Amino acid sequence: MVWTKKMPQDPVVAVAGATGAVGIEMLKVLEQRDFPASRVVALASARSAGKRLPFGGGELVVEEMTEASFEGVDIALFSAGAGVSKQFLSAVTGAGCVMIDNSSAFRMDEDVPLVVPEVNPEDVAWHGGVIANPNCSTIQMVVALKPLADLAPIERVVVATYQAASGAGQAAMDELYAQSGEFLAGEELHVEQFAHRIAFNCIPHIDVFLEDGSTKEEWKMVVETKKIMHAPDIRVAATCVRVPVLRCHSESVNVEFSAPVALEAAHEALQSAPGVTVMDDPATKSYPMPALLEGTDDVYVGRLRIDETVPNGLQLWCVADQLRKGAALNAVQIAELLLPR
Repeated sequence: MVWTKKMPQDPVVAVAGATGAVGIEMLKVLEQRDFPASRVVALASARSAGKRLPFGGGELVVEEMTEASFEGVDIALFSAGAGVSKQFLSAVTGAGCVMIDNSSAFRMDEDVPLVVPEVNPEDVAWHGGVIANPNCSTIQMVVALKPLADLAPIERVVVATYQAASGAGQAAMDELYAQSGEFLAGEELHVEQFAHRIAFNCIPHIDVFLEDGSTKEEWKMVVETKKIMHAPDIRVAATCVRVPVLRCHSESVNVEFSAPVALEAAHEALQSAPGVTVMDDPATKSYPMPALLEGTDDVYVGRLRIDETVPNGLQLWCVADQLRKGAALNAVQIAELLLPR
C-alpha cells in the first residue's frame, strides 16, 4: 500500500530514542538544517522521561514513549532499536505518522524503501508508512559509489571497514574512553560493550556471526547495497572491523567496473557529486582521516588510484561521521524528501 496522506508544510516531528547518541544527533541536525517542524517531541523510555535536552535555543522535556505519543505527529524519527520499532509500528502508522527507522527492523522488507537521498531519493514515492535508514557503513559506501556507477556499471566491490565505537552507541564510546585510561594507567581493562577490549585494539567482529562465517554487519553491506542501488547482480565482499576511534567510520573500497573508467573521470564525478568531498592530494598528505572529520556531514573520499590487479579496477578510501551521515543526517534528509514541494 502506497501512503496517500498529505504531508503538511510544517510537520510535527517526534524523535524516538531522543536520549541516545543518534537521537541527540537527530535533534542537532533538525535544528542545524532549520527543518520546518511546527513542533518537535522528544520521546524515550520511562526511565529517561523528564530529562531536558537542548533544542532551538531552549529545551525539550523528554516524554515517555507510549502508543498514544504519535497522535498528531506527522514524522517519527526512530533510533531506539529494532525491537522498539517493531513494537510501535502499528501505533505510529495507525496515527497517520510516517516512521523513518534507523534500526535493521524493516530494511530488507520488500514493501519498505531503503533510502539514501544522494542515491535513490525516488524510492520515497512508494513508501507505505515506513522508510528505512540503511546501515551506517552501507550509507557512506553507496554515496561514494553512486557517481562512479553513473560512469560505468559496477560489477564487484570489495570493502574493508574501520568502524568507530560510535556505531555501538554512547556506552561503547564511554568504554573506549575508560579502557584507554585504564590501559595507560596499567590497570585491568573492563570489557562490557564489545567481545574484546577496544582500546589499542582492532576487533574483526561486528554484530553476530552467520553460518557462512561472515557477520551480520557484513551481510547488511551486501544486501543493502543491492537494494539501494537497484543492482541485484552487484557482488559485494565485506570485512567489518571495529577500531579504537570515537566517531567516523573509514572504508577501503576496491571497485570493479564492467568497462574502463579513467581516473580523471572518477575524480570529476566524485567532485561534482552531492554529499561528497574529495580530499586527495598525496603531495600535501591530504586524505580523509576520522579524527579530523567528526561532526561533518559529507562522505570524504581520497586515495583514488587504479587497481591493476583486476580489469577496470579502482581503489578509494572514504570517511564519514557515523552519527551524522551514517545515521541522524540521513534520516533527516529522508524527512526533507517527504516535505511538499
